[in-house]
Formats: sequence, structure tokens, C-alpha cells
Amino acid sequence: MHLVIEPGLASANYWRDLWRYRELLYFLAWRDLAVRYKQTAIGVVWALLRPALTMVVFVLFRRLVGIDRGGVPDALLVLAAVLPWQFFANALSESSASLINNTNLISKVYFPRLIVPIAAVFTAFVDFLITVGLLAVVMAWQGFAPGWTLLALPLFVALTFVLSTGLGLFLAALNVEYRDFRYVVPFVIQVGLFISPIAFSSANVPERWHGLYFLNPMVGIIDGFRWSILGGRTPIDPASLGSSIAITAAAAVAGVWYFRRMERHFADVI
Repeated sequence: MHLVIEPGLASANYWRDLWRYRELLYFLAWRDLAVRYKQTAIGVVWALLRPALTMVVFVLFRRLVGIDRGGVPDALLVLAAVLPWQFFANALSESSASLINNTNLISKVYFPRLIVPIAAVFTAFVDFLITVGLLAVVMAWQGFAPGWTLLALPLFVALTFVLSTGLGLFLAALNVEYRDFRYVVPFVIQVGLFISPIAFSSANVPERWHGLYFLNPMVGIIDGFRWSILGGRTPIDPASLGSSIAITAAAAVAGVWYFRRMERHFADVI
């Protein structure tokens, strides 16, 4: 007698399964964090080193080019943008490769595969929370106190999380079918670093290019982070924010739809 375990065919059953297996999500996220920091000489400092070095490089770039500070210290202006970008880049990189990195688990046991890339995003989120400590230190060093706009920060964190998850699901499914995409993702992230408003602000972009520039969903998110963290001292264009929200929602829907469409074949081709 053979027992065959199959996922629920209806979407309602699938989402119920996702909730039932939530402890697996916590386990995978914890495992990834433990592996990342195990036997490292300086532990969580690695999570702070990359954004700190990125901040230094872009601050030097701003001063060499002579970009207007706008009344905000360069270190804070850059770091407030580096935080969401690092969260997005880490989450996208790890979630897109998550299925390939868990081949043995996926090919042997049934569970909702959505858990794997979502756990990778949670791992990146923990790194993000660590880097928030770096931001607090820099703000204290600069004598800069946040205002009431900080209350809006969770909204922009949520947007980054949803955007990373949506795109990560899409790319994770593509990675299973077409392994070449493992080389595409780092290139896209590298290009995105320079076309997003990190070393500069959206106000430095000519207005005639705004329509095209705002198609990058990280523009509105980064501007929102700066606006909320820096007490409204940097502007946020409602058009860029609206574009980011619309593209994030579309990415989430498309990512879940494509992932669910391809999920039944993962164990066969991975």
C-alpha cells in the first residue's frame, strides 16, 4: 500500500496549507541566518559592513561631483537610501536562488513551495533590521532627530518587502526552468544600484525624464524612506509613490500567479 501526499487542488486548500506549514518558514529563515553567521569572525558586523562601505563610497562621490546637499548631511541622505536598496537587493538575490539552493527538500517532501522564497525574504529582512541600528548611530552622530514622518516608515518597509517577494517569486520560478537567470539577477541588481536615487535624489533628475524614471519602483520607495527618516526634509513626488505602489502590486500578483502556475513542475525539473 502506497500513501501519496498531494497538495490541495483548490486555492483555498493551498493557502490553508501555507498557514499550516508556517513553522517551516520560520525554520528555513533561522537556518539561513545560522549558516550565514556561523564561524564568522565578526558575526553580525558583516551585515553592517556592506551598507557602511556603500555609504562611504557614495558620500565621496557626491562630494567629488558637487551634488547639492539640500540641508541634509550627506551620510544620512545616502544611508537612508542604502537601507531599502540593500534590503531589496539581498531579498531579490536570495529569494531568486532559494529553490535551487533547496533542491533536496523540494524534490522529496510536499509543502507549499512559496514558503522557500518567502523565508529568504525574511532572512534579508533580519539583515535590514540590523542595519537600522547603523542608521540610528549615524543619526545620533549627526545630531539629527527624526520627526512625525517616521510613523510612515513601516509603509515603505512593507512596500519593499512585497516588491522583493513578488519579483523574487517570479525569478525563483524562472531559475528552475532556465538556469541562465542566475547570472541575470546580479547584473540587474548592479545596474539598479546606479539608476536608483542613492548617490543623488530624484530632484536631480530632469523633469522631462520623470515619467520614464518613475517606472523604477524603487524610486518612490527610496524617496519615501528618505522623506520619513529625515523628517520631511527631502521631497517625495506623489507620482513616483503612486507608480511604486502600482508596480509593486502588479509584481506581487504576477509573481504569485507565475509561481503557482509553475510550482507543480518544480520537483520534476529541479
